[in-house]
Amino acid sequence: MILLFNRFTYKDNCCVSKASQIILGIDPGTVVMGYGLIEITNRKPVLLEMGVLHLSRKKEQAERLQMIFEKVTSLIQHFKPEQLAIEAPFFGKNVQSMLKLGRAQGVAIAAAMGGGLQVTEYSPKKIKQSITGNGNASKEQVFKLLQHQLGFKETPEFLDATDALAVALCHHFQLCSPLPGAANMKDWSEFIARNPGRIR
Repeated sequence: MILLFNRFTYKDNCCVSKASQIILGIDPGTVVMGYGLIEITNRKPVLLEMGVLHLSRKKEQAERLQMIFEKVTSLIQHFKPEQLAIEAPFFGKNVQSMLKLGRAQGVAIAAAMGGGLQVTEYSPKKIKQSITGNGNASKEQVFKLLQHQLGFKETPEFLDATDALAVALCHHFQLCSPLPGAANMKDWSEFIARNPGRIR
């Protein structure tokens, strides 16, 4: 049995669909939301911008959600990304925190969908694994690897910014994988079942 694949033939793959493509990464938060943008040119990621949106605890939840929506919309209008990659909420013990974080994520996704972007969600472990090779890496380790891979020297005040950048870079790696989508499957049998045309 031979598994056939071509590294750069996935229809939504940033490696072939356009000469360049911009990816917006979001690390949703109820107090600080991180964002990072990279441009992919000839399969090489380049940092465009990273930063954070501060959400005052003094504001009502609805006001903070509106700020998130407006910020994401503004980033889309300014940079014109084609893809949004967003970190999935971490399932903790605090139900109220999870609810608020889920709302923040949902608003960011709604803004992206309204702007015509394709949206992909990644777990925190998947993002860390993609960037560092270790799904349990610390924020600092992720930051150091991003510095090396994207060639920037500045240290942001909040690592939420580099966390968002990591989401965007993780998405780039997934799109340009030799077997796009395979990382989200349980094993090779599932991949083969979904791709019978690649078996000879």
